[in-house]
Amino acid sequence: MERHRPRRLVLAAFGTLVLASGTALAHGGSLRGEAGTIAVPAWLFLLTGGAAVGASFLLAATVTDRRYIASIDDWHRTLRRFPVAVSRYLAPLLGLVGVGAVLWFGFTGPLAPLRNLAVLVVWVGWWAGFTMTTYLVGNTWRALNPFRALVRWVYTLRPASPREYPQRLGSWPAVVGLLALVFTEVVLPLADDPRLLATAVTGYGLATTVAGLVFGESWFERGDPVSRTFAAFGAVAPLVRSDDGVRLRLPGMGLTDSSVVRDRSDVVFVVTLLWVTTYDGLVTTPLWGDVATTVVEAGVPPLATYLVAYLLGFGVFVGVYELAARLARDTGETFFTPAALGRRFAAPLLAIAAGYHLAHYLSYFVVLSLPLSQVLANPSAPPLNPQRYGLPGFVSGLELAFVLLGHLLAIWVAHSTAYDVFPSRLQAVRSQYPFIGVMVVYTMVSLWIVAAPSLTPPYL
Repeated sequence: MERHRPRRLVLAAFGTLVLASGTALAHGGSLRGEAGTIAVPAWLFLLTGGAAVGASFLLAATVTDRRYIASIDDWHRTLRRFPVAVSRYLAPLLGLVGVGAVLWFGFTGPLAPLRNLAVLVVWVGWWAGFTMTTYLVGNTWRALNPFRALVRWVYTLRPASPREYPQRLGSWPAVVGLLALVFTEVVLPLADDPRLLATAVTGYGLATTVAGLVFGESWFERGDPVSRTFAAFGAVAPLVRSDDGVRLRLPGMGLTDSSVVRDRSDVVFVVTLLWVTTYDGLVTTPLWGDVATTVVEAGVPPLATYLVAYLLGFGVFVGVYELAARLARDTGETFFTPAALGRRFAAPLLAIAAGYHLAHYLSYFVVLSLPLSQVLANPSAPPLNPQRYGLPGFVSGLELAFVLLGHLLAIWVAHSTAYDVFPSRLQAVRSQYPFIGVMVVYTMVSLWIVAAPSLTPPYL
C-alpha cells in the first residue's frame, strides 16, 4: 500500500486542480485582450484557487520518504549532444539576422503595428512565443543572443582580458534593468509605434553590448536583465545543456539546485520577475482603471501614478517575501538565518512566474501568430488587413489551470528544498508554512488578474 501512496497523492492533487479551475470561465487578457466574465462569484473563485494550493501543500507534506523525493528531483536522461557549429555559429547568426530585421523594418516598415514585422517579431514571436520555450522546453537564449555574440567576436578579433565583474554588484543591474524595461513597455506605446520600438531596441542593444565589452561573459551571466530572465526561466524547463550533452529532467526540478539563487540580489531578481509579470496584467484590470482615474483627477500626473504604484508594488512583493523568510526561521525552529532561508526558498517562485506568464500570453500568442506568419511571408508588402485566429472557449480555462499548475509545481519544489535543508521532518514541514502562505496570496492575485476583464490602461 505504501508504494502507491505518492501516485494517489498526485491524482488527488490533479483532481483538486480540476475542481478549482473547471467551473471558472474567464478570458484573461494578454497585454490588451478582450473582456470576459466569471461564471461563479469572484470571492468563491479566488478562495477555491487559494484552497487548492493549500490543499496541495497538505498532500505534499504527507510525502516524507527522502529517497522518493530525491528520486523525483534527480531523475534525468542524457540526450544526444547538438553539433558545436549549431550553437557556436548558426544560432548567433540567426539572432543577428533577427535583430537586424527588427531594426530595419522598425525604422522603415509600415506604421500599422499588425503589418510591421518588427512589432510582431518582438512581442509575438520573441517576448510571448520564445519566452514560453525557455520554461516549457529549454533556454536557448545563451546561444541565440546577438549582443553576446558581438562581444565574443570582438574579443576573438582583438584578444584582451575584460574587467572583472564586481561581486558586490551581483544581479542588482539585472533587477534595475528588468524594472526599467517592463515599466518602459507599460507606459510607452512600444507595441503600437514601430519607430519607437526600434529606438528602444537600439538603446538596449548598445547598452548591453558596451557592458559586455567591459565585463565580458560575466555581464550576461549576472547583469543583463534579458539574459538573466531567460536563464531563470530555463531552470523550470525539462531540457538543460550539460557537459556531456543535453539533459532531460522532470519539469521544475532544476529549481531544486541551490546554484539557481546565489545571494540576496538573485532573491530580489526572482521576486522582481514575478512582480513585473503581475504588474503588466494588473494595469489592464478595471480596478486599476478606477484607481488611476481617481488619483489623476486628484491632481497627480499620470506617469507619476503608474511609477509610484509600480515601485510600491515592487516593495510590497519583496517585503512580503522577506517577512516570510523571517517567519520561517521561527516556525522551523532553526539556526539558519532569514537570508539563508530566503535564498533556498526563492527558486520555487520561478515556477509561479512561468505559470503566470504562460496564462498571460498564451491567448496573445495564438491569436497573433497568424498575422506574424502572414507578415513573415512577405514583410516588405504585408497584407492590408492581417487576419487573426479565433479562440475556443476552453482556452480561458487553460489559462487558469496554468496559473494553478505553476503554483502546485512551486509547492513541490519548496517541499523538496525543505527536506534537503532540514534533517528533521517536522522542521521541513513547519518551515514551509510562511512561504506557502505567500504562495496562496500570489495565487489569488494571479487568478484575479487572469480572470478580470482586460481593458486598455487609462492615460497611456
